[in-house]
Amino acid sequence: MRGDRVLLSHGSGSKASHELVAELFLPAFSNPYLDQLNDQAVLEADGLRLAYTTDSYVVDPIFFPGGDIGKLAVCGTVNDLAMSGATPLYLSAGFIIEEGFPIDKLRTVIGSMKQAAEEANVKIVAGDTKVVGKGNADELFINTSGIGIISKDIDISGSGAKAGDKVIISGSIGDHGIAVLSRREGLEFDVPIVSDCAPLNALVADMLSVTRNIHCLRDPTRGGLATILNELASQSNAGILIEETKIPVKDAIKGACELLGYDPLYVANEGKLVAIVPAEDASQVLAKMRENKYGRDAEIIGEVIAEPRRVLLKTAIGGTRIVDMLAGELLPRIC
Repeated sequence: MRGDRVLLSHGSGSKASHELVAELFLPAFSNPYLDQLNDQAVLEADGLRLAYTTDSYVVDPIFFPGGDIGKLAVCGTVNDLAMSGATPLYLSAGFIIEEGFPIDKLRTVIGSMKQAAEEANVKIVAGDTKVVGKGNADELFINTSGIGIISKDIDISGSGAKAGDKVIISGSIGDHGIAVLSRREGLEFDVPIVSDCAPLNALVADMLSVTRNIHCLRDPTRGGLATILNELASQSNAGILIEETKIPVKDAIKGACELLGYDPLYVANEGKLVAIVPAEDASQVLAKMRENKYGRDAEIIGEVIAEPRRVLLKTAIGGTRIVDMLAGELLPRIC
């Protein structure tokens, strides 16, 4: 690794994050489950297939348009489980609270977690609370872990993409990142920008009701759509070609990104998924997704290719450019 200190970019989902994992964590903890580098581990226990995941949330600010750190913690963990095709069942919740944090704010966060858990049909069954001195944390951090069950006829993995498969995005990109940034920086736009934070397990269940033959699922959070597609291409040892004109981006997000100098492809989402499915199933899966409120703007945006083994974008003017993984820090503490 370059340098001898941890930087904000090491937590951004960028190349630096992947270097940290590859050079420090994987050599120390390597095992067949972890080495798959999916957003969850798929485990076998007494004939059951289980999905298990954990995540920590340090979003700044903790309240943002469309949600707060509590809703984000539940939805993020539910979604990581759902991306394996699992039915999420149980979560744990650990709270690290800064001394002096207002009880009313904590009550609001807990209420948001309760609402999100009820919508996702999961139960929070274990937890932990720690309080640290004033100035030793930034208001509130939350860790959640989750477990779900996977049907034996489902095999979804980041390594499952095959040449000819279609790539589907469940809706417009960039909403969460710009919503959080606007609140953090006090920015106001003519059209309100709201986070897309939502649980996606019901959407995944709808998709699986059409076909069990879904090759990959991933939610494009830190690093955005571009980084997730690069992860899937690398894991599957394939390439991905997407079309700029088919990627849904709201006009307000386009305008904000132009103003701020961001590319929407790299801006975080918290209520979207990328699906890679066989070409013969794509139209039926797409139609079913559009029946769900969290997939009504879904689009087929590209396909998996054999070569070159990288992500390419066909631009609106007909050219083709390489879409690389996020190189550095775009928006720190976005989730």
